Amino acid sequence: MQNITEYTKAQIKKAVGAALSEITAEPLPDFITETPADSANGDFSCNAAMVCAKALKKNPREIAALIIEKISLDNAIIDRCETAGPGFLNFYLSSGWYEKAVSNITQQKENFGKTDFGAGKRVLIEFVSANPTGPMHIGNARGGALGDCLASVLECAGYYVEREFYVNDAGNQVNKLGLSLDIRYRQELGEDIEMPEDSYHGEDIIQHVKNYIKSFGDVLLSVSEEERRETLANYALPINIKTLENDLLKYRIKYNTWFRESKLHEKNAPLKIVELLKEKGHTYEQDGAVWLKASDFGDEKDRVLIRSNGVPTYVVPDIAYHYNKLVERNFDIAIDILGADHHGYIPRMNAALAALGIDTARLKAVIYQMVRLIRGGEAVKLSKRSGKAITLSTLLDEVPLDAARFFFNLREANTHIDFDLDLAIEESNKNPVYYVQYAHARICSIIRRLGDENIICTFPDTLVFTEKAEFELIKKAALLPTEVNQAAAELNPARITRYVQELSQVFHKFYDACRIKGEEEGVLQSRLTLCHAVKITLKNALDLLKVDAPEKM
Repeated sequence: MQNITEYTKAQIKKAVGAALSEITAEPLPDFITETPADSANGDFSCNAAMVCAKALKKNPREIAALIIEKISLDNAIIDRCETAGPGFLNFYLSSGWYEKAVSNITQQKENFGKTDFGAGKRVLIEFVSANPTGPMHIGNARGGALGDCLASVLECAGYYVEREFYVNDAGNQVNKLGLSLDIRYRQELGEDIEMPEDSYHGEDIIQHVKNYIKSFGDVLLSVSEEERRETLANYALPINIKTLENDLLKYRIKYNTWFRESKLHEKNAPLKIVELLKEKGHTYEQDGAVWLKASDFGDEKDRVLIRSNGVPTYVVPDIAYHYNKLVERNFDIAIDILGADHHGYIPRMNAALAALGIDTARLKAVIYQMVRLIRGGEAVKLSKRSGKAITLSTLLDEVPLDAARFFFNLREANTHIDFDLDLAIEESNKNPVYYVQYAHARICSIIRRLGDENIICTFPDTLVFTEKAEFELIKKAALLPTEVNQAAAELNPARITRYVQELSQVFHKFYDACRIKGEEEGVLQSRLTLCHAVKITLKNALDLLKVDAPEKM
């Protein structure tokens, strides 16, 4: 049984539906079964009596009483059903359910949490894709943690997933890189010339130039400006891309593909996509430019594809790239992880895909908000232009890798994050990643200390649970597959981060309330088996976040 929580909900819904069919043959509205926030209101709750009141022309409590009278429950799972409030049906689990839930985890081990929710659909998730013109900033760090954890969640939920970095090695940003390197090159060789305001001012530009001069001297002073800029850009780009790759590997991110924009241009893909849009009749010419009838497909206005000077706009390679993902490589779903300044990008891309006859539901976007770094209770001032920003690399020199990945997934993508640099290195329960890792280490310590006294878990077939703290911990641990499915459906890996915090909190309460050593053998073995189940669950969930589950702290 992969997911006992969802199985139980399905069994309750089936039993309630069967009872209703005995009450009436008329079609009735759908109803839901959910987990109440307070277990005093049952382990599962169903609203069938209330949603059917109008159709049956009866008071909800009266309908609930009829359902209870006629319902047939699987006593190995459900102990009893009661009516509460305006007509809720509250279901209480049997002791057998808790035994099954714990055994389910210990038997599945590293596979616990995996589901078939995605049914093998092919997903390409593109994230970070920082311009290779300099180091990655804090926004890229959040996008990296978000995209990589989402990919792990989708894999766990039964999708086939590939991770991709889109290398913008063509276009305006590369031209600006060449300009910036050119001016720094001439400055280093003694020319009195100023950097334009909108050029790249980072220290990395100066370092590239110094390294180039050290290797090749002033040979570029005798060539044309165009050749000099192209040469310097071609020198710096591979170094920058390799640095990006190394920094991301350090961040535990490994891509299946580094897809270069320049490859699209080599195949003339941008102009081919314009021709395809023309053939489909979704373009027109005005003032010498080629326009997409984007407003016909939900965009706020039409978009220029080819400028009057014959140069494609930046959106054309992007359309060609998404066409490549969804048509040429035939992924079922393409997910873009994008920064907060890309809200207008989505309707633009959807309009282009719709014009090409592609179902826009196949393109999904996750927009993440800005990150504010906090140190000493105050915001850390960042200046990307001056080159004094904290980069991903310098962040990982300052805070533990586990903390960085965990903190960036503490909140949903659409919320702003305050990243507390002091808290990230604090070894206390105030630090959420430390709190979770300590729960795992504490379980390992319990198992290790008991093992030192020759008390070994036998994983008995019959388990004995009687305490509320045990029941709450089992129910929470059993929820991992459900959380995986929900995180996949919502494209929200922060659900997993929140879940491991909640599971750790419930475990610490269990630890304070339920003794293991010294209890009679049946209770001792049951609680020790439960500890193993929670250890498995924590480890599997932390693996989705690519955060370590230490055995000692």
